[in-house]
Amino acid sequence: LSGHHRFFKRLVDMLLGGGLFVLSLPIMLLVALAIRLSGPGPVLFRQERIGQDGKPFMVYKFRSMHPNAEEELEQLIDLDALPEPMFKIKDDPRITPLGRFLRRWSLDEIPQFWNVVKGDMSLVGPRPEEARIVARYNDWQRRRLSVRPGITGPMQINGRGALPFNDRVRLELAYIEHYSLLTDCQILLQTIPAVIKGHGAW
Repeated sequence: LSGHHRFFKRLVDMLLGGGLFVLSLPIMLLVALAIRLSGPGPVLFRQERIGQDGKPFMVYKFRSMHPNAEEELEQLIDLDALPEPMFKIKDDPRITPLGRFLRRWSLDEIPQFWNVVKGDMSLVGPRPEEARIVARYNDWQRRRLSVRPGITGPMQINGRGALPFNDRVRLELAYIEHYSLLTDCQILLQTIPAVIKGHGAW
């Protein structure tokens, strides 16, 4: 992005993202309490993701899976056999009943407002991905790493988990190449009905 676009995008992230973080604190407390009461395991899920220009960062989410979900992944999917560098398991058996509700309404993503405040993420941008998936990208796919990843973005308003990977990359690259603050505002507004509809919210 050009210099002035980067400046104003970051300014909006700090002001709006910081405000949303503060406003969401009561919801986060309720969700944290619900997770704590639902069974053993940490409230927050932390995982290394790849951010702008390939820089790794720690993403924060409310835990929606069993505590040993990462170890169970190898039994569910062979990453080396993936036809494209992405995976999304529909009806994932690792997800808890409460976690399914949190994912359906995107409540598990709320702690990422802190990632926005820190500067690791933006409110709007490409979806942040795991290092083991990014390692399988080709040069065209790596272009999606040229901006900060977002809590919401082209993927989230166009089918989420049901969107094919190459379609997602095309949408994200078009977002980057034709970036404007107006586009960010439109995506933020479209995120609300997308969450309500729940299409692809696995």
